[in-house]
Amino acid sequence: MDMLRVTQLLTDEYSVKILVATVRQPRSAQDISMKFGIPIAACYRRIKSLESAGLLVCKERRLSQQGKRVSYYISMLKNAYVFFEDGHLRVKFQLKTGGADRFGTDWHEVQLEPKDDNGEE
Repeated sequence: MDMLRVTQLLTDEYSVKILVATVRQPRSAQDISMKFGIPIAACYRRIKSLESAGLLVCKERRLSQQGKRVSYYISMLKNAYVFFEDGHLRVKFQLKTGGADRFGTDWHEVQLEPKDDNGEE
């Protein structure tokens, strides 16, 4: 699990809007896109990233009136804390599932490796 990548999702405007939209009830990408002004392609990209990070899950799939399967997503994030002090970035996530999950219950220090003159870590 790349904690820096997950932390970046929480500072991305579209990702945060998707998490807010799905915190209480499952919503489709089309619904989120229309209600929150997110371009549909960007909405699907963020949903995929949030799913792979474990912050969003597909709760159900329904058949639309046009006969297409539509996925409905719900946020799994209960709390997120980002803490920066003395050059150290620490993060802690709590999912709605409670108990042990892929993030654990402890603070995680995000490794921020400086790049050399060639742009490599």
